[in-house]
Amino acid sequence: MLPPFPSKIPLAQLPTPLRPLDRISRELGGPRIWLKNDDMTGSLLSGNKVRKLEYVIAKAMGEGCDTLVTCGGLQSNHCRATAIAGAQLGLKVHLVLRGEQASSADGNLLLDKLAGAKVSIYSQKEYTSRLPLILEELKQQYKEKGSRAWVIPTGASDGYGLWGYLSASKELSQDFKRQKIEPELVVCATGSGGTQAGLTLGFALQNSPIKVLGMAVCDSEEYFANKASEDIAQWAALLPKSYAASHQDVIRGARINTNANYIGPGYAITYDEVSETIRWLAREEGVVLDPVYTGKAFYGLVSEIKSGNFAHYKDIVFVHTGGIFGLFPYRNDLSGG
Repeated sequence: MLPPFPSKIPLAQLPTPLRPLDRISRELGGPRIWLKNDDMTGSLLSGNKVRKLEYVIAKAMGEGCDTLVTCGGLQSNHCRATAIAGAQLGLKVHLVLRGEQASSADGNLLLDKLAGAKVSIYSQKEYTSRLPLILEELKQQYKEKGSRAWVIPTGASDGYGLWGYLSASKELSQDFKRQKIEPELVVCATGSGGTQAGLTLGFALQNSPIKVLGMAVCDSEEYFANKASEDIAQWAALLPKSYAASHQDVIRGARINTNANYIGPGYAITYDEVSETIRWLAREEGVVLDPVYTGKAFYGLVSEIKSGNFAHYKDIVFVHTGGIFGLFPYRNDLSGG
């Protein structure tokens, strides 16, 4: 049984649709693939990030914060969603981004700036070595200016953000009842780990046999197991003690399943098979993926189906976590074919 949910700030358009992708399912000759359209959570807040931000920002505002500080890559979907949410709610937003200074803003970075977020860009080396210090320094700088900043971790993946996909697991269970299906597997891209952890824990707490598989776009299977354990432990520490005690076996036993075979050359670096998968799905189903997250994850799903590894499944659900604005910086990779 899921615990009572904390308050949230409603930012997402929910529930999102669940629909079958029957043309490609027939073409692959494998399980029936269903698409959970979390890319439709809202126009500029599209994707999985906003589900987490609903709870994270509610906590920040509840603590009296007027500024959101967060971090990610130059084309971070999470940072864009935070910038837009901040503009909608009248909060200041400061983004710490990793990458090289571009001659002009594009994709998510353009939207960050349009939304009025302050942007600080650091090299990969400095970002990796100094990120915790950079974030703490910014928090102190805002304090000295009379503001109160809340630092949101990468992808809003922490004990507060976990609520977003615990809630989504409940929504999916309701979707399955309406569609009269019993999927055996839910697949999602995993980068900061919060979506994967929230779905995994959510189904476990509902006593569901559904397996959640995160298709990694960075890092290793060990990394995601450890990251999910940290987020779940933080989440559990915030629960009423009676609930945590009575559900500790389920909470501790939630199994994190990750496939790290389709990362390719590295995070945010696409490759030909991913680009072709994006073009193929757009042609066949009118579904647009991105090269960083969903494209790699869907390519991994298709590859596993073709290899016969999923032949024993009848229905598989793919969670489309958004990222369409991240397409544009990859226009040269995607325009062929």
